[in-house]
Amino acid sequence: MRASLDRIDFKMLRLLQDNGRLTNAELAQSVVVSPATCHRRTQRLFDEGYISHVRAVVTPQKVDRGALVMVGVVLDRSTPESFAEFEKAVAKLKFILDCHLVAGDFDYFLKIRVGDMADFNRIHGDQLIALPGVRQTRTFFVMKEVVDNAPLDF
Repeated sequence: MRASLDRIDFKMLRLLQDNGRLTNAELAQSVVVSPATCHRRTQRLFDEGYISHVRAVVTPQKVDRGALVMVGVVLDRSTPESFAEFEKAVAKLKFILDCHLVAGDFDYFLKIRVGDMADFNRIHGDQLIALPGVRQTRTFFVMKEVVDNAPLDF
């Protein structure tokens, strides 16, 4: 895939990754191409899947989601069916920001944002342990976010 992009495409990706609100004119000026060329290139980056979507990054504390919690999940069975059932159920839970299948001591890691520990306690008791196939969870409350959603380095 990388071979189909040139230095201008990569510069556009880096600039848009840093500021998704750049206008087409601003982006074109930054990469030294015409606005029409810039628009075609940007559209191609979307069409070919290099850019999947653009969205605002909301400050969690401003919307009462200041507590970040990571949860390691162990399922009771390691079968494709149990993984699929768990993944289908977890995808419906709006409080889960990320869910990753991992190798090691856990089957999955979940990234969750809540208002406080009481919110998490309620969610854990009502919904997390009720997910299909969950044998065990281990919770990690994040004390400090050192790097979060850093831009890709390419």
